[in-house]
Amino acid sequence: MLTSTPFPKSFASDNHAGVHPAVLAAIVEANAGDAPAYGGDAWTLAMEDAFRAEFGAQATVYPMFNGTGANVVGLGLTLRAYDAVLCPATAHINGSECGAAERVLGTKLIPLPTDDGKLRVSDIHGQLSALGNVQHSQPRVVSISQVTECGTCYTADEIAELADFVHAHGLLLHMDGARLANAAAELGCSMRSLTTDAGVDLFSFGGTKNGAMGAEALVVLNPALDAPALFLRKQGMQLASKMRFVSAQLTALLSDDLWRENAAHANAMAHRLADGVADLPGVSLRYPVQSNAVFLALPEKAITELQQRYLFHVWDAEENVVRWVTSFDTTAEHIDAFVADIRLAVRGGLDSQGGTVRAEEG
Repeated sequence: MLTSTPFPKSFASDNHAGVHPAVLAAIVEANAGDAPAYGGDAWTLAMEDAFRAEFGAQATVYPMFNGTGANVVGLGLTLRAYDAVLCPATAHINGSECGAAERVLGTKLIPLPTDDGKLRVSDIHGQLSALGNVQHSQPRVVSISQVTECGTCYTADEIAELADFVHAHGLLLHMDGARLANAAAELGCSMRSLTTDAGVDLFSFGGTKNGAMGAEALVVLNPALDAPALFLRKQGMQLASKMRFVSAQLTALLSDDLWRENAAHANAMAHRLADGVADLPGVSLRYPVQSNAVFLALPEKAITELQQRYLFHVWDAEENVVRWVTSFDTTAEHIDAFVADIRLAVRGGLDSQGGTVRAEEG
């Protein structure tokens, strides 16, 4: 029998998790008989209805294969040849998408330093002096991540403040929503309150990190941006021929609040993990735990020993900060076993063997 890993449980990424049984069941159900290709099927129509129910009647949704594709196609709806995107330096579009936006769209990304992955109005304000200056790329879009690459969340009020400011200056607000579900679960609110109601123009919706097999989407909330989407999705190689299998996954996540159940559980496991090691000497949180990610400074020797037995990434090698990510199928038993080994490693008593993991994954 094939095994995916010799390690007991991965804490490297929620991308490492399996597929939720309800999502698998939806794929199997969609596999019955023939159906029109490229989105002309009943499953895609049902998925579109589910997204309108979740995000509002003006929401138009485009299923896609991956988050990078959804971000690139979405940004392509907003940009002219001389435009630029303002984003945090930590943003996935800046640091973990292999320059896809620059290569495919020919746009300029302007990364801005932040303390916690979150942009504020003050961060954007200083960039607006370029507007109208023919020597400079023109700021056109502000892109934020929810949750951020540092595991932190924007509140609805923080997003609305950004949206009001950028719109007042003729800019647009894009959201990378790879973990939007985790943010809404953590904040105890709807996904709509963090997007539609807060003034976001368009966003990528993440399904794969929250229990899907491989399903993401671009959601356009500003109707003025929508006309080219069908064509840009095709040019961007994100148009699925057998779209029903992508759409069925997204509908499953939006049915009976499965998205919230999965995200809330993953978040709870991250809090359990952080709480379990908080009292250890030489251990400190880099960012507050506000989602399913824990960023922690550990003694270097403990990191080396733990990576022999567990998959996880080193976020900052200079300061020995690691990133641990939990998922919908992480159990309390997984966490408690990991915590026990962390405590042993920090205290110098872990006997370990195995391999390491690369640190590029989003």
